[in-house]
Amino acid sequence: MNQFFPKHRFIVLTGNYGSGKTEIAINLAFLFARQEKTTLVDLDIVNPYFRSGEKAEAMNHAGIRVLMPTYAMTAVDIPALPAEIQSVFEVPSDRVIFDVGGDDTGAAALGRYYPSFMKNRESTLVALIVNCMRPLTQTPDDILDLADRVMNRGRLKIDLMINNTNLADQTTPEMVCQGESTLLACAEKLGSVPVITSGKEEILSHCELKTPVLYIRRYMMPEWMEEHHEHLS
Repeated sequence: MNQFFPKHRFIVLTGNYGSGKTEIAINLAFLFARQEKTTLVDLDIVNPYFRSGEKAEAMNHAGIRVLMPTYAMTAVDIPALPAEIQSVFEVPSDRVIFDVGGDDTGAAALGRYYPSFMKNRESTLVALIVNCMRPLTQTPDDILDLADRVMNRGRLKIDLMINNTNLADQTTPEMVCQGESTLLACAEKLGSVPVITSGKEEILSHCELKTPVLYIRRYMMPEWMEEHHEHLS
C-alpha cells in the first residue's frame, strides 16, 4: 500500500458517477485501518444514495472514524457539510481519505477546505478515478475535460490517475487493458501523472498491464450495476 501512498496523510478521491470512487475509498480505509489510525470523510454532496456512509457501521467496527454531510442518508435533498469535517486537519490521524462527489460539482466541496489542503499540500494526494466503460469517461478528450473541471473547481492538481475500468461481473482483461491505455494517454497530457490500475484480483491477474496494481474487493453495488444485472437476467 505504501508504494502508492508512501507519505500522504490526506488522500482525496474524485471521479464521475460509476467510476468506483466510493468502492476504492472503502477499500483503502479498511486496508489502512489494519495498521494506522484512519478517518474516512464522505464529501459526496452529489449522490445522496450510493455513498461510503452506507458502510459506516462496519467501518466503525474496524476502528475507522467516519464523517459525512449533515442529513446524508436521509430524505433531505441538499446535505450540509458539518464543521466537524474541518477537525480532520487538526486532530491527529495517520490517514484521512476524502470520498468526493463525482465531477466538478462535487469537487466544488473541496474548495471550502482549500486553505487547509494547501497548508498540507506535500502530504496530500489527489487521485482521479476513471472507469472507461462509463458514459462521459470513455475517450481521452472526455477524461481530460473532466480532469480540467475537477481541478478548476477543487483548485487542487491531480497527482494520480486510477484506472478502475470495469463492467461488474462482465469485466474482461481486454476492457481493463484498454482502459489502462486510455488513461496513460491522458496522464501524459496532464504532465506525466502516475497511473495505477485497480480491480478484482481474479481479473487483473489475467491482464498484461504496464501500471502498478491495486487489488480491491466489492463492498457495494451501485445502481448502474444493479440495472445492468437486471437487464442481463
